[in-house]
Amino acid sequence: MFSKTMSKTLLSAVLGTALLVAGCGSSGGGSATEGTPQTNAPEATQAGPKVLNIGLKADPPSMDPNISTSLYDRQVYASLYDKLFDLNPQGEIVPMLVDTYEVSEDGKTYTFKLKQGIKFHDGTDFNAEAVKFNFDRNINEEKSRRKGELKFVESVSVVDDSTVQVQLTQPFAPFLAVLTDRAGMIVSPAAVEKFGDDYVNNPVGTGPFVFVKQVKGDSVTLKKNENYWGGEVKLDEVNYRVFTNGTAKVQNLRSGMLDIIDETPVKEIPALEADANFEMITESGMGYQGLHLNNSRPPFDNKYLRAAVDRAIDRDALVKVLFDGYAAPARTAFPKGNMAYNEELNSPVPVNADEIKSLLEQGGKPNGFEFKLMITTSPENEQLGAVVQNMLKQHNINVVLEKVEYGQLLDAGAKGEFEAMQLGWSGRPDPDLNFYDFVVTGNLNNYGRISIPQLDEIVEQARAEQDVAKRKELYDQASKIIHDEGAYSYLYHQFVLIGYSSKVSGVEYYPDGLIRTAKLDK
Repeated sequence: MFSKTMSKTLLSAVLGTALLVAGCGSSGGGSATEGTPQTNAPEATQAGPKVLNIGLKADPPSMDPNISTSLYDRQVYASLYDKLFDLNPQGEIVPMLVDTYEVSEDGKTYTFKLKQGIKFHDGTDFNAEAVKFNFDRNINEEKSRRKGELKFVESVSVVDDSTVQVQLTQPFAPFLAVLTDRAGMIVSPAAVEKFGDDYVNNPVGTGPFVFVKQVKGDSVTLKKNENYWGGEVKLDEVNYRVFTNGTAKVQNLRSGMLDIIDETPVKEIPALEADANFEMITESGMGYQGLHLNNSRPPFDNKYLRAAVDRAIDRDALVKVLFDGYAAPARTAFPKGNMAYNEELNSPVPVNADEIKSLLEQGGKPNGFEFKLMITTSPENEQLGAVVQNMLKQHNINVVLEKVEYGQLLDAGAKGEFEAMQLGWSGRPDPDLNFYDFVVTGNLNNYGRISIPQLDEIVEQARAEQDVAKRKELYDQASKIIHDEGAYSYLYHQFVLIGYSSKVSGVEYYPDGLIRTAKLDK
């Protein structure tokens, strides 16, 4: 159990109570402005252009959804690109670039009738050919990170200029949910053909804002799309500015240098909520955070040592110490509200020292062991590392924190060059999208190199099953296997914690945590 003495020890170790580790992982990157917030910034004049400044926790690595793996990319994409489908504020899937659609009785044929009269930022037409081009690119390009999401697409046919038919090899329950994210984002075919590999520096979509420039580690600048199909865009410019230090980000929000921040440190929330100049969104998100344990190399090729680490982390204590109620303890990939959520499986379990001792003995390390935990360099992530380090130390498990930049973390994960790393997932509406890519053998996001044939079989069945109750049973089975094997250590389900100036209107909560800018005004 988590004693008062231990609580004080942890609080001292982490030097604060703020921890937000959102998106597809922890934050990284730097900012030229984060260490020197300007506290006497002039007010923006109403007569001048309306410029919205959004603070991001990490640098967006890529402007091409075909190869993107980061939440911070997706924040920018919400302004730059439109998708075939989107989520509404209630988390329901709704058509976006699609006007109407039909699904065959066998669940294998999808017919999309597209909205007409839409132009890409480069003036070329959005049409059925453009949609087919994007499906083909995402499926066939060697470096595409969308292949797994579209694995069951057998063919894409252009019926007419505004109609596309997608044929699947088998029923795939999450298909529309897949198209609410990067696999459903439509980029300009003309721009891809013109720029080739340099498209990443010249992105072109149909969204409410047009790409201007990206200064790596500092900012992304977008300008108003004067011909946006979705209605008048009220802002003239949107700037995404990188602040890896959460406190500095809040200071810049208070000074007026920022208008919205993507993640708010927990310790800053009460003051912002009490200040009439600011608003807060504090709602449950769709994702999770946890530890990838590299199942393919020592020490975590040993399932007993993986399980010992997993059982030694007190989720309830971690959430209380670091979030003060603005997160939920996790033991599965599925937060409350997800179709696969199971309250019993997701509930925290008291730490049992005898169980951990037994696991260490079965793993051949009765006196404990040491491993390296890779984390990113933000203060919040360092606090998480310190909490985990302190908890495991109680059981003779020594954690050496290895601090790297966010991009380095993703690279190490892709190459499998780590022992353990802190990296989570921002979440999607369908359970398959929170699970399949991260636990099935050989998948690109399976950084932990998990390879359990029984698990693979169950998860494959779940994504093809159309009956909701049967799908949930399969995910319950899969979650139990992950827990028993200690394959991935789920720690908590993050909340959406967006802070913004009361001068900004039109801000809405969406369960995916993305900031939609199309209807914002200032």
